Formats: sequence, structure tokens, C-alpha cells
Amino acid sequence: MAKWGFVFIFLYATIIRLVIPTECCDHDPSTSLFIFGDSFFDSGNNNYINTTSKANYFPYGETFFKHPTGRFSDGRLVPDFIAEYAKLPYIPPYLQPGNHEYTYGVNFASAGAGALLETRQGLVIDLKTQLGYFKNVSRLLSQKLGDKKAKVLLSRAVYSFSVGNNDYSFLFEKNSTVLPSYSAQQLVGLVIGNITKVIQEIYEIGGRKFGFQSLEPLGCEPYARVFEGTKPGACFDKITPFLKLHNKELSMLLKKLQSKLDGFKYSLVELHSLLQEMIDQPSNFGFKEGKVACCGSGPYRGISNCGGRRRVKEYELCDNVSDYVFFDSGHPTEKANQQIAELTWSGKPSATGPYNFKALFDLK
Repeated sequence: MAKWGFVFIFLYATIIRLVIPTECCDHDPSTSLFIFGDSFFDSGNNNYINTTSKANYFPYGETFFKHPTGRFSDGRLVPDFIAEYAKLPYIPPYLQPGNHEYTYGVNFASAGAGALLETRQGLVIDLKTQLGYFKNVSRLLSQKLGDKKAKVLLSRAVYSFSVGNNDYSFLFEKNSTVLPSYSAQQLVGLVIGNITKVIQEIYEIGGRKFGFQSLEPLGCEPYARVFEGTKPGACFDKITPFLKLHNKELSMLLKKLQSKLDGFKYSLVELHSLLQEMIDQPSNFGFKEGKVACCGSGPYRGISNCGGRRRVKEYELCDNVSDYVFFDSGHPTEKANQQIAELTWSGKPSATGPYNFKALFDLK
């Protein structure tokens, strides 16, 4: 019995170190990462709210962590790799019980969330609420470090966002025949407007370095290929005008803020083009399959029931996850996330400009 008790304690301690490393070599205490957004970045916040948008069950997490953590992937997400490259520990979810160490940063992202309050309202932590959590963290840092040191930490931190995807996909997922009366221009304007307010409030608190990514090619992901009315083998093109306009407006917004706000620096990663190329030419990136998900059911495994916890209990799971760009119907595999993170960290200005994340972290 004592032997097995020791084994259990060893395994438990190992898991804890994997999920929430407490220290990392050569860490600069002025380096921090604050994460906002949706399931592309959520490291487990949705585990602690009443929602069906969770990934705290097998086979999520099977590759790296060897158990589900709440991440919508078989392993690490883009922010996990960015934290590694910046010599930070993995950034824990804000709602994780017992998490009070914020000097490295914290993750506020929530699967299914958008910039609009109406996007899956009541089932996610919307962007405005995530901002409220950050404000609370900034106050706690001031109490712990003092105003001067907290101000330095917040000004040197990087603020990373993945937001907007759900604001557009949600409209079509609910019912493609019941779209709002306003135009694409008006809807995008609302989304960009909310993002602008969040950036400005973080800036007023002390944030100066911001990282964004263009929206994914949502219409070509496995879940969108099974939308009603989509031709077999085709992408769901009705969502494309929203994505193109959003990406254009986001780029213009960030350029405007850089010219308007003193000390404002940003990175805008061209995720849309990268992921589209992964889908269309998977072999160029070391994959065999770009259109079909590893886990799910139906055509392209595009029905969102990986793990059998949703509407349909029966699901399929691929034999070799490293062959696939997508792990489930709408989220990349760890292998794909790593390639996205590498571009984010050290990509050329044409793909991450004007700064990549390494340059943002290096700025003092």
C-alpha cells in the first residue's frame, strides 16, 4: 500500500508541475503575458463556469499533458508555446482555484467568447468581463508590488488576443436564415468598437505591447463544411465577407492606435493566410490531412462531438494526430499550434508586423 501511495504522490506532483510550473530558468521578473480571447487561447477557464463549451475530458490533452486540462487541443496551445519561448511558466487560467501568482501574467480566455456581449451570452466569459478580471489583477499587483513596480510590470507585459471568431460564426451556427438586420459593415464595426475600448482601457492602466492575429479561415474549417447549404467539399463562403472586413478593420485600427497612443506597440499575425495554406497544402507543413479533423463524427469529422459529451455520443478518433492540422472540428492540433506559435514568435514583419512577439518581449 505504501508503495502505491508513493507512486500516486509522484504522479500527482508530476502532473501539477506540467500544468502549472512554478518556476522557469532565467526568468526576467519584468516579463509577463496576459491572455484574452476564445477557445484558441483558453487554457481552462471554462472548466469553472456553467457551460457546455468545455474540453476537460478525454481525448483532449492526450498528447502532451496526458490528461485533459480544458485546452481545446490534444496538447499545448499557441500561448503555451509563447510562454515557453519567453522563458515563462505556462500561464494559468484566471478562474483556477488557488491561482494568486499574477507576476508572470494570467489567462482570461474563454472558449466560445467574443467581443460582443450577445455572443453565447451566459455561457462564456465575454471580452468585457475578461477586462474586468484584468482590472482586478492590476489592483492586486499594485497591492503586492507597490504602484511603481506594478506599473513597470504592466508596461513591459505583452497582451495577447484571439477574439472575433465567435462573433461571426455564432450567427451562422444558430440559424443561417436568422441573421441580424444590420450589414456586415455594421456588425464588424460593433466588434471592432468593443475591441478598441478594451485596448484603450488596458492602455490607460499601463499596457503598451499588444498582440493580435487575423481571424482564421473559419468557413474552411471542418465544422463549417457541414453547415446546412454548404456544397460537399466546399468551404462555407457566407462567413467570408465578415472575416475579410474584420481583418482589414483590425489592421487599420492598430495602425491608428500606434500613431495616436504614445508608446503603443503591436504585433498582427497573419493567421488567416497561414492556416488556409495548412488546410490547402498540408504536406508543405508536415501533415497528411488539412480538411478532416482528427476527432469528431460525420463528414470531415465536422460534427462537434469529440469525446462524446455533446449531442452525438459516438465519435471517431484518428490513429496518428500528428498527421492532422485540426484536432477537433474547429481547433488545431498541438503540432499545428506550434507552427503558428513559431510564426507568431519570430516571423518576418510581412507576416507578424510591425513586431513579432519576440521583439515585443524584448522592448523595454
